[in-house]
Amino acid sequence: MAQEIKEAYLITTMCIAEISLFLAGPVGLTSRVTDAANGCLAGCAPGVWTGCIAAVAGVICFNWYRKKSADEIASTTTLLKNCRDYAGELEKKVRDLQIQVQLSKRQRANTEAIIYGIRDAVLVIDDADRLLMANESAGRLFGFDFANSQYKPINELAGADKNEFVDFLRQCRKVRLKATKREIRLSDGDKLKIFDCIVSCVCDENKQVCGAVAVLHDITREKEISQMKDDFVSYVSHELRTPLASIMAYSEMLLDDEADDEKKKKEFYSVIQSQANRLNRLIEDILNTARIESGLIKVDKKPVSLTVLIEEQLPMLRGFAEEKNISLSWGSGGQKPIVFDQVYADKDMISQVIVNLMSNAVKYTPSGGSVKIETGVDEITGTATVSITDTGVGIPEDQLEWIFDKFHRVEATKNQAKGTGLGLNLVKQVIEKVHNGRVFVKSKVGAGSTFGFEMPLSRRMQLAER
Repeated sequence: MAQEIKEAYLITTMCIAEISLFLAGPVGLTSRVTDAANGCLAGCAPGVWTGCIAAVAGVICFNWYRKKSADEIASTTTLLKNCRDYAGELEKKVRDLQIQVQLSKRQRANTEAIIYGIRDAVLVIDDADRLLMANESAGRLFGFDFANSQYKPINELAGADKNEFVDFLRQCRKVRLKATKREIRLSDGDKLKIFDCIVSCVCDENKQVCGAVAVLHDITREKEISQMKDDFVSYVSHELRTPLASIMAYSEMLLDDEADDEKKKKEFYSVIQSQANRLNRLIEDILNTARIESGLIKVDKKPVSLTVLIEEQLPMLRGFAEEKNISLSWGSGGQKPIVFDQVYADKDMISQVIVNLMSNAVKYTPSGGSVKIETGVDEITGTATVSITDTGVGIPEDQLEWIFDKFHRVEATKNQAKGTGLGLNLVKQVIEKVHNGRVFVKSKVGAGSTFGFEMPLSRRMQLAER
């Protein structure tokens, strides 16, 4: 029995040893375990030493394997932690980039909105002179649709008649000018317009020129006004010189006793008086316009009848009309109009407005024509209207927008009658700025014109001022 137990123990011990040797083999412990087992078995009971050696080898291998697994787990844990940290950093960078992209899109949208909202023509080109951006004003001026023209060469889009602008744009980009300005004339349909062209180079982060921006401001109207002012100064100088020369000449003749009788003296006095009145009217027009614009003019408003004011001016204007063989009528069917209400106005100012409009109608109507004055009252809107219609030369449609501007004179009618270009502007200032009314004009070349004004009735104005 004892022998059997011993053999069983020996077999069990050898199995453990084999397992230990199997585990120890991969790490180089096999030879050490074998040597120890052989040495011990040589002098001792085989079962006892074999079991001890196997146990020792098993403990060594188990401890090493446990240590190896812990190191690998720690290493893996550290690696996973590093991966998580790196993934977090990447996620943060992605979020930052998304925000930057959104900000860039918003900035681009704001920039485009600003460019598209500018009334002046704006173009942006790249370093190869290709169109990157343009607003509607530029499209109208150069005759292209931006949606179908982006990235096309600017010289192809502008056309041969705008080579001056294209050459200037290229020159500025090539010489890397920060900002430069030039006055350029470009055709816009049938008209030749003048533009202030400002070109600025666009640089990238490396300060290299990557394109250019051009802004074209239409100064045609400013040039016309400047020319009108020059013409006005020249005309006023002439107008002032003419009556002054007459006054001086007739005064000298009177001083030299060249008027032998009273009749001759009265004639000289009459010429001096008429020229002095002419000079006074010119100066008054200039001063009144300046006073109204500055708000310094004294206004004396009272309830007055437009019918009465027109009747007061008719005798003088009838004489002027008869000299040119022009018929002057008021109302219809030979009946004088009746204005059933009054306007709250400065009598002298409104009288001057009536004289200006009626005298213009006579001046610009050829002999044999007619001038008709009409008045009316609209109780619904609470306004009174005066209109003066002539059969004169008429005004081109494209000039109607500027007809009430200071110094403006229609080119086609300059030779028809002399003037300072202040009369209609004075009418507009008096009616609209002083009396809160409205001026209007209708005209057709060769058929005549209708000028008029509309004013609030005195009841309405007095209630409003209270």
